Amino acid sequence: MATAHHMLLYGCKTPGSQKAVWNCGEMAQHDNSLEASSPCAAGSQVIYAWARDAPPLSLPPEVGFQVGGKSPIQYLVLQVHYAHIDQFADGSTDNSGIFLHYTERPMEKLAGVILLGTGGMIPPMRREHMETMCRMKEKKTIHPFAYRTHTHSLGKVVSGYRVREDENGVDQWTLLGKRDPLTPQMFYPVLSNVTVTTGDMLAARCTMENNRRDWVMSGPTNNDEMCNFYLMYWVDQTTPLDMKYCFSSGPPHYYWTQSTKLNNIPDMAASSLDS
Repeated sequence: MATAHHMLLYGCKTPGSQKAVWNCGEMAQHDNSLEASSPCAAGSQVIYAWARDAPPLSLPPEVGFQVGGKSPIQYLVLQVHYAHIDQFADGSTDNSGIFLHYTERPMEKLAGVILLGTGGMIPPMRREHMETMCRMKEKKTIHPFAYRTHTHSLGKVVSGYRVREDENGVDQWTLLGKRDPLTPQMFYPVLSNVTVTTGDMLAARCTMENNRRDWVMSGPTNNDEMCNFYLMYWVDQTTPLDMKYCFSSGPPHYYWTQSTKLNNIPDMAASSLDS
């Protein structure tokens, strides 16, 4: 944690560059010697994320990410974010990375990750909700088994839900995960053993507290903020979701209360670690 702020492992159909190392276009702006490109040129999806001294992730039995062959993941790209680079000013290098365990034996269940997140901005000296929601349109059933939260320093609570409408049109909110994002940002077991299927909605909220006297924008640097809820799942006898991301524009342009698709919102519970 004292070296790398966080790391993201992307699965790509085509990488952003053919070079071994390149500027991802976010935090290496000081180094003009590196080629600048996004992690993926095509087919981007997040496979894994690490931050804040999180321990290793172990997948459930017979669950794995399909890589290579006819899968959409033809390349793996590791993106490393550094909050500070003072320790490298004297020419020192870093070996931060990820150990991958693989098998050539096909797994019974294929894993996937969907990332729920927002853009937006947080007003000075204010508590703000950054929220997103997407409906499952694909004719598939996913089995969530792990979740991960991520913000920068202003995050207080991040919560994620499966929302399913009952026969009376009332939304039933099932908590998938809730966490203080400033604790180790590992993948934790989901809090409810449920499935998500066609017509269900996935929703996430980050409760932020801005005690600064300036607006804080969504962005990649340490002075910006992020609102991310990662949901890891497996599917049986089919492929993972084509939907890899669920993003909203965030405050002040998007809130759950402005969405005509949502009702019965658990407002207090979504922003409290005690409920």
